[in-house]
Amino acid sequence: MTTPAEKNEGLRPETQVSITGRNVEVPEHFAERVNNKLAKIARLDPTLTFFHVELQHEPNPRREAQSDRIQITATGKGHIARAEAKEDSFYAALETALAKMERSLRKVKARRSISRSGHRAPKSTGEIAADLVAEAQEAKNAQSPYDVDPYADKVDDVVPGRVVRSKEHPATPMSVDDALSEMELVGHDFYLFVDEETGRPSVVYRRHAFDYGLIALTNDAEK
Repeated sequence: MTTPAEKNEGLRPETQVSITGRNVEVPEHFAERVNNKLAKIARLDPTLTFFHVELQHEPNPRREAQSDRIQITATGKGHIARAEAKEDSFYAALETALAKMERSLRKVKARRSISRSGHRAPKSTGEIAADLVAEAQEAKNAQSPYDVDPYADKVDDVVPGRVVRSKEHPATPMSVDDALSEMELVGHDFYLFVDEETGRPSVVYRRHAFDYGLIALTNDAEK
């Protein structure tokens, strides 16, 4: 049941939500819960105007604790945010996926704020230690999509070493900082882009201790 407070804090009129199920029906009460939860996410980034939520049940006796999968894709002005989770119920998967998306959006919001101000406000030793503990706990709780082998139950049908998926993306030049923000939004451990400063194909990626790395291609003639 929706409370008056939830109605007042609902989605903006221009925000659209699409909920689909693969081999599963989406109950009306669950769709209502999704809309109420997404209202909070939408407030973190007012440019988000479309959410696509996909539910999929994956019957696998060896993975009953991860049988219900939810993927949330949020589309905004010039960017996309994505998060997914697998739990023993769609309700639990929804909460996990929403938590991941909220963390990503908050990180990007903080990064953009620092970028606009041109400097990072100094932190005390206690604040730094608290941030590191929180980040470590988040990293422990959040499971990357790459930690799960989608072909585990189809070993006999997969030839080792095959390219099983191919994607193409527009090569719009961007700054390293923007590339890091995009990586956070899509929830990946790396992001391929064209560096607007050098014009080179480059990759930003996560390192240990919450740092990032940068790899760029160069021609031998430039050396």
